[in-house]
Amino acid sequence: MELIINHNSSQPIYEQIVGQIKDMVMTGELRPGDPITSVRVLAKELRIGVLTVQKAYDRLQREQVIESVVGKGTFVSDRNLARIEEEKDLLIEEKARDLIELSRRYGLSRAELIRFIELLYDQDEGEKEITDG
Repeated sequence: MELIINHNSSQPIYEQIVGQIKDMVMTGELRPGDPITSVRVLAKELRIGVLTVQKAYDRLQREQVIESVVGKGTFVSDRNLARIEEEKDLLIEEKARDLIELSRRYGLSRAELIRFIELLYDQDEGEKEITDG
């Protein structure tokens, strides 16, 4: 689990941790049952305070994204997968609405927007094949 903290961001560090871990769960990089780095180890790796990491983990536990098992560690929870899927759908919907609004402002027709998205999607897939292959 690799997290990147931006100390220059206006977003608090604990929120950066929460966002990145939730994103890893939403993308499938982290799956239910996967272990999560301990608070102390993550604080040391990121060179931040233990309390900051603990605050992030507490929030993730309240949202049922992760769960702690005494004596075993912290793991990705399987109790809130539906909510995480819903959050992912809402995020994609928000971005799609922003794109639709922008395309209307610039006078793109629906067909032109769809063609543009398909072109970018195919281009991205081609680039991904090159880097993966």
